[in-house]
Amino acid sequence: MEKILHLVLKSEWYDMIEGGVKTEEYREIKPYWTKRFRNFDFTHVTFHKGYTNETMTFEIRGFEIGKGNEEWGAPDKDVYIIKLK
Repeated sequence: MEKILHLVLKSEWYDMIEGGVKTEEYREIKPYWTKRFRNFDFTHVTFHKGYTNETMTFEIRGFEIGKGNEEWGAPDKDVYIIKLK
């Protein structure tokens, strides 16, 4: 059964993912995301371009904690990394 994670992205990051340039998405390690990702059993992620009706869905390839690519919006510290298929 599919379990979909919904995330809102800024246009810049949405466009990079849509164009195949950015292959992972980041979230800071904060209590909100820690609670949401505690039992990470999501199979897919749907990205929303801002608060518009424009969306795209990807299968999730993996989930980890580590350093992300700063050119893709990751801060210079460990973050949650959602790897896209």
